[in-house]
Amino acid sequence: MPIKIPDTLPAFSTLVSEGVRVMTETVAVRQDIRPLQIGLLNLMPNKIKTEIQIARLVGASPLQVELSLVRVGGHKAKNTSEEHLLSFYETWDEVKHRKFDGFIITGAPIETLPFEEVTYWDEMKQIFDWTVTNVHSTMNVCWGAMAAIYHFHGVPKYELKEKAFGVYRHRNLAPSSVYLNGFSDDFQVPVSRWTEVRRADVEKVPDLEILMESDEMGICLVHEKAGKRLYMFNHVEYDSTSLADEYFRDVNAGIPIKMPHDYFPHNDDTLTPLNRWRSHAHLLFGNWINEIYQTTPYDLEKIGTE
Repeated sequence: MPIKIPDTLPAFSTLVSEGVRVMTETVAVRQDIRPLQIGLLNLMPNKIKTEIQIARLVGASPLQVELSLVRVGGHKAKNTSEEHLLSFYETWDEVKHRKFDGFIITGAPIETLPFEEVTYWDEMKQIFDWTVTNVHSTMNVCWGAMAAIYHFHGVPKYELKEKAFGVYRHRNLAPSSVYLNGFSDDFQVPVSRWTEVRRADVEKVPDLEILMESDEMGICLVHEKAGKRLYMFNHVEYDSTSLADEYFRDVNAGIPIKMPHDYFPHNDDTLTPLNRWRSHAHLLFGNWINEIYQTTPYDLEKIGTE
């Protein structure tokens, strides 16, 4: 079943060209089913790129999904036009009356700032609390995951001496988890962050279960059963070229940066990187959406009352 997004969203033509089934709003209204309501709180600077990455994964589901784009109201985007934001986004204040089956909170390039110094931290705290009553299941990614696990459980983040950057092998610690259905025992995930959350702090919270971990990069994915939350500290959603874009951006700006680990073939940055995580990215998002479908109330208004 296709994903439903606005006909004129830039992601539309990109997804169609990749073979992702996309439904126009006109066709969607003719189908007598309730689509899953998924919200995307997009905190990334290049919002269009992130829209495509997430819509690609959500749109691969066999279920009909309606994706709503959300932004914080207390922050002005620097790398996305105001026209695009006004055309396709609503502020959280404009959607907070709604209920969502799933809600995705992205990363943001503010990792080294203490949470309390983030200009929109007060709004983020309200959003996290709102998800408890208005969202059935939440997927928090990178900074979004660190912010959420800090807000709900006081788990701190630690600044790294150098950027964790590259593609790293990870282990499947919970093969029986519904979120890891079909996962290999060993797989690769892109990593791009300046901070980390540590196992010792997570283990102090009884309701948190570590699902994925890397010997080199530490915790990758944590599940909170009671809150139906996932905390993904890395970037399984990244495109094949996302790490290269970050690398060359810093190189061209004269910012010291190491070549991403195990990313360019033969460590030659003139060669095109191979995507070795795409299938597991689709598995994770597909499993998450399937679990939402199996457990969410048919009546949206009952979300948050379970």
